[in-house]
Amino acid sequence: TVYKTPYCGCCTGWVTHMRRAGFTPTIVEREDLAPVRAKFGIPDALASCHTAMVGGYALEGHVPPADVTRLLKERPKALGLAVPGMPIGSPGMEVPGQRAQAFDVIAFGSAGQRVFAHHGG
Repeated sequence: TVYKTPYCGCCTGWVTHMRRAGFTPTIVEREDLAPVRAKFGIPDALASCHTAMVGGYALEGHVPPADVTRLLKERPKALGLAVPGMPIGSPGMEVPGQRAQAFDVIAFGSAGQRVFAHHGG
């Protein structure tokens, strides 16, 4: 399930990446995603433009599908994964003519935060 605002094109781009990877997301549009992030325990510092739930884990932002697959395979003790902000070049944030930014995928939960994967750079 993907929670997004009705106006976000990059969120739709991320959903396209997830579908290509074999996921079957359901879209729920909300004007304000802060209550959704709070419900799923996503720290404000990790906020991005959309929130999703898959296999009991929260996903925040432009998490690459391969990292979601790894998360579901390894099943770590975490609430979920997040890509804070909206890094250029992350899934759904491709910008023609602009170089992709390096970014981290952060695992978060009661044990704190750690880098789950690094992309680029």
